[in-house]
Amino acid sequence: MDSVKSYIEKNKNRFVEELIELLKIPSVSADSTYKNDVLKTAKFISESLKKAGCDNVEICETPGYPIVYGEKIIDKNLPTVLVYGHYDVQPADPINLWDSPPFEPIIKKTEIHPDGAIFARGACDDKGQMYMHIKALEYMTTSGNLPCNVKFMIEGEEEVGSKNLSWFVPRNKEKLTNDVILISDTGMIANDIPSITTGLRGLSYVEVEITGPNRDLHSGLYGGAVANPINILAQMIASLHDENNQITIPGFYDAVEELTKTEKEAMAKAPFSLENYKKALDIKDVHGEKGYTTNERNSIRPTLDVNGIWGGYTGEGAKTVIASKAYAKISMRLVPNQNWKKITELFKNHFETIAPKSVKVEVKPHHGGQGYVTPIDTIEYQAASKAYEKSFGKTPIPQRSGGSIPIVALFEQELKSKTILMGFGLDSDAIHSPNEHFGIWNFLKGIETIPYFYQYFTELSKNLINNNNDDFLE
Repeated sequence: MDSVKSYIEKNKNRFVEELIELLKIPSVSADSTYKNDVLKTAKFISESLKKAGCDNVEICETPGYPIVYGEKIIDKNLPTVLVYGHYDVQPADPINLWDSPPFEPIIKKTEIHPDGAIFARGACDDKGQMYMHIKALEYMTTSGNLPCNVKFMIEGEEEVGSKNLSWFVPRNKEKLTNDVILISDTGMIANDIPSITTGLRGLSYVEVEITGPNRDLHSGLYGGAVANPINILAQMIASLHDENNQITIPGFYDAVEELTKTEKEAMAKAPFSLENYKKALDIKDVHGEKGYTTNERNSIRPTLDVNGIWGGYTGEGAKTVIASKAYAKISMRLVPNQNWKKITELFKNHFETIAPKSVKVEVKPHHGGQGYVTPIDTIEYQAASKAYEKSFGKTPIPQRSGGSIPIVALFEQELKSKTILMGFGLDSDAIHSPNEHFGIWNFLKGIETIPYFYQYFTELSKNLINNNNDDFLE
């Protein structure tokens, strides 16, 4: 299995060039302008799976963007790994904050990535990390080192809520049958501190619309006499947090589970420098819910954030109007026991209740999903841990993430299998932000580590079967 390093060394330039070609395609699922590019990306992934050794590759139609499915079945008696990833990306806005065009990938050396990093939208989330799995398969099939079966399910709507994946999975349970689901859409603590994500927050995403007068009004003639929807919206949003930065929606915290002292102490063992954190973000101090550390706030506590707010005149110069409407997009990150549909309803009821009679309120739910916690006492986790130990030379740290992959809970519900989150990105890779990037070292390290997971998972699965047979005979 050590030949994986030599294979990567011989092919690393090609691997990077292929990823750059993939990153050039602006597969923005949130904007219909890019529809043809999203479909072009699906085709690119399907061709890549074929070249990597999949015997059966399909572009599966859904009511939305297609799901690319591929498989390499070598023996139905062996375990099956289902790889999930997504080929769509976030919008690149604001474009003016990028140092280079978001869909014209360039390689630059940075302090954290001395071997260079690819700067482009989707580099880390999730094209680069998803493509690691395709190249890992290429190595295993080319070298004859594929120890088990593999299936791929790569979707094009993760960044807009995976609505049609929820449609696809229940209709294709037999096709998707597996023993473990493997995802690289998360990160690790540092290049010299590997970690495995063991928890994800859930998500509720809404858009709100505040309507005042039936048209934009002259702010001199009507100012002070008619409710200004932008002012009202700002006041309503401000009221969603109290002086301790807790969320004020009634019932919001009812299902939130407090971690034990022992669990918090285990979390605190992960290396973290508050000063480096503030320096990296160029902030003088952190901000958040009173009584919790920064790492607790961004992983085990729920949040509510405004992702965008607009209304009125925003062009050059001045225009003295009271806008007829104001809007905001709001996301709530939820901890595992919170039901995202219930939270969405709680938000809607509360936001409508606190609005003054001088305006009308409409809350439009967008998408959401449940949080997820991965147990660390399973052969799936053990296989991942051993894989990192082999490639990094040290045991990875289990760590909860503040991010969300809403479909992970769906997978367990519908496919009855556990998910392992083997991410190779870093917090500093600026996913969802201008200048997103992914270290070339990280990209290649992922390709090196993934085949070890297959090897160890197959070995541990066989051992488990043998032990169960021994118990049965006794």
